[in-house]
Amino acid sequence: MNSDLAKLRNIGAKTAAKLADVGVTSAAQLEELGAVEVFRRLRTQRQVNVAMLWALQGALLDLPWYALPDDIKQALLDELASQPSAPEAQF
Repeated sequence: MNSDLAKLRNIGAKTAAKLADVGVTSAAQLEELGAVEVFRRLRTQRQVNVAMLWALQGALLDLPWYALPDDIKQALLDELASQPSAPEAQF
């Protein structure tokens, strides 16, 4: 796969492939859609946990997923909760 996604922090070849499966094939698309929307897309097709959300946002901010500040994590969770999601999707 010739994608700039795998060059982002927290996004390796396997995650880039998972992202491609949901139609996200570039860093620009990830940035345009945002971490929450991409996370929603991922969890409709596969089991992912909240660490994937942190990883996606960390990729956008060039931070390791585990170093994402708590206020950003809470804002992501608030955004996730404020919009409808698939009933089987849990984190």
